[in-house]
Amino acid sequence: MEISIRKAHAQDVPAIAKVHVDTWRTTYQGIIASEFLDSLSYQESERMWQNGITSSPNPASLCVAETPGGKVVGFAAAGHEREGDKTYPGEIYAIYLLQTYQRQGIGSSLFRACAQELNQRGFTRFLLWVLKANPSRQFYEALGGKYLREKEIRIGNERILEVAYAWLSV
Repeated sequence: MEISIRKAHAQDVPAIAKVHVDTWRTTYQGIIASEFLDSLSYQESERMWQNGITSSPNPASLCVAETPGGKVVGFAAAGHEREGDKTYPGEIYAIYLLQTYQRQGIGSSLFRACAQELNQRGFTRFLLWVLKANPSRQFYEALGGKYLREKEIRIGNERILEVAYAWLSV
């Protein structure tokens, strides 16, 4: 099946929210408490992504992966690094792909689309955060990401480690 990667439009936000929630529930099962994953809401995710692409002073760039029939099966978001890192001023915020579409090269295409968008915005150096326990971490290493650092974050009532991977250019 041929999947196309394109810039997201405002009407894609509900599909992006569905991919976001569904992907969290499959990817983070056993990593994040079930109660938290069960509490995720399509509506809340939709509000978050709508605000992120329209309301923030530095809106995110979003790309979607779409089937020939028009179904959004994945997305990626990128923009300014959120914590003031001077060495890596760009950040890929998210790459999410429905489980049945993983391991087909679509995630790599979404990554490249984000990297290209960041480069066009002048961010030739960028980073990405991923949960340390995420079994897909090797995906970022295979794309050339270099381990940068770790931090502890809070998701629900849990403290979880995240790992940053960095790219000097793509």
